[in-house]
Amino acid sequence: MSGARGVGIGFRRRFADDVLTTDRTLDWLEVTPENFIGRGGRFTAAFERARADFDVLAHGVSLNLGGPDSFEPDQIEGLKTFLDRYEIDSFSDHLCFSTARGFYSYDLLPLPFTEEAVTHCAARIRELSDRLERAVYIENISAYTIMPGTMDEGAFTTAVCDEADCGILLDVNNIFVNATNHGLDPEALLRSLPAHRAKQIHLAGHLDHRSGLKIDTHGAPVHDDVWPLFETALGLTGDVPVLIEWDTDVPPLETVLDEADKARAIYRKVIQDGGQRRAG
Repeated sequence: MSGARGVGIGFRRRFADDVLTTDRTLDWLEVTPENFIGRGGRFTAAFERARADFDVLAHGVSLNLGGPDSFEPDQIEGLKTFLDRYEIDSFSDHLCFSTARGFYSYDLLPLPFTEEAVTHCAARIRELSDRLERAVYIENISAYTIMPGTMDEGAFTTAVCDEADCGILLDVNNIFVNATNHGLDPEALLRSLPAHRAKQIHLAGHLDHRSGLKIDTHGAPVHDDVWPLFETALGLTGDVPVLIEWDTDVPPLETVLDEADKARAIYRKVIQDGGQRRAG
């Protein structure tokens, strides 16, 4: 069973062995099951060693929760086997679609913000939770266009979570990217999302493109403007595990842990010190 708490990092090939020997603080690890299901080799062996020492959460990228295609039985069976084997008691993926009628986009695409989409996504989330026999929660994505619909992002995400009765993985960088790209206030967008349902927080870096667009790359340090939003988010969510995502242009472990230390300082300020002041 997972007892993940504090600040973790994604388990990546570049530093798979280093996480076992570092003397730096590292609270927990997040894995992408698609990197391991049906595979062996050194990376899987390194993960199995790390799993013995660290709490682990699982975050997927391919379940197509908002798509029209039925879940693939082999994919669900492989995922459940992985989660069972490593005693990971929950699973998260993105509130988006990536596949339609057998076409794979290999991207996380935005959904229309409609009542029909709410009903469809909620049913899919409940189905996946039943088939995996564990809690499933959803991440808010970065989206570079606003799909037609009758709701905004906050209302849509809240409605899906309410109908599915599921948690949310609150990606703070995605909130900042979406708000900035679409002319919204980041804190207002954050407050419109169901933070009371948060099970986890993600933090990552983005690219400031010369066009003015902010692109969620997961390939840079967390932007200075995102840290205050993270502090506000923690005040809304309470004590949930926080992850530093770094998936492209992955640097040495020390650099990722430097980012984790920054997040941990804010975590302690809000959750630990703040909680002690409220208790007093």
